Amino acid sequence: MATGRTHRPATRSRGIPEATVARLPLYLRALTALSERSVPTVSSEELAAAAGVNSAKLRKDFSYLGSYGTRGVGYDVEYLVYQISRELGLTQDWPVVIVGIGNLGAALANYGGFASRGFRVAALIDADPAMAGKPVAGIPVQHSDDLEKIIQDNGVSIGVIATPAGAAQPVCDRLVAAGVTSILNFAPTVLTVPDGVDVRKVDLSIELQILAFHEQRKAGEEHPDGTAPPAAAREESDESADQGPDGDVPAVMPA
Repeated sequence: MATGRTHRPATRSRGIPEATVARLPLYLRALTALSERSVPTVSSEELAAAAGVNSAKLRKDFSYLGSYGTRGVGYDVEYLVYQISRELGLTQDWPVVIVGIGNLGAALANYGGFASRGFRVAALIDADPAMAGKPVAGIPVQHSDDLEKIIQDNGVSIGVIATPAGAAQPVCDRLVAAGVTSILNFAPTVLTVPDGVDVRKVDLSIELQILAFHEQRKAGEEHPDGTAPPAAAREESDESADQGPDGDVPAVMPA
């Protein structure tokens, strides 16, 4: 069985833009739902609507994969599932360690979507001695003293950090030193990593704050009599406020 330590996704070498890479999982989720319903083909318009993007952007994204569909027929669902899975590196096994088995870490360990998407939780790690040996999602928690050995023994290249903020950077440093080259960070802090290490940050409080900003802006756009402005005016305002220099909505993913 192949592991993440010996194989890397082909996206960078193929020159696929990062913005396209970020949308590929959205397409894959929509396509998987179609596949589960035994839908054989899908048009770019239907798939774009299901993924939440416009059809022109979808066709451009798929052109980087060398997939152009068939006029009057659309895209073959099963082939696209395979093609996108291959580009994302999901046709192989990626062992993952989760460090920090509090409420969030335990919830991640119990998430059933990892295995179906090409990821295997190889180990759960926590610094609390009382947690050692305790099963979570059927996996015994191991003590952080053994972190380096666990990573080496399991050939892990992807680490998930779900620790408190103060512990995140030291954990990150140990993961990187042990050979981890990709990190998903749930801790509410910014991590410093060397070149060649990828970090994706998930901060739910920041996402909620962004939603609060938009709610406040929508409330401020209401007329003095409490009614909302015409739809056309709202759309024009939203486009001018949300678009970046190149006309795309900027990604909301803090570094």
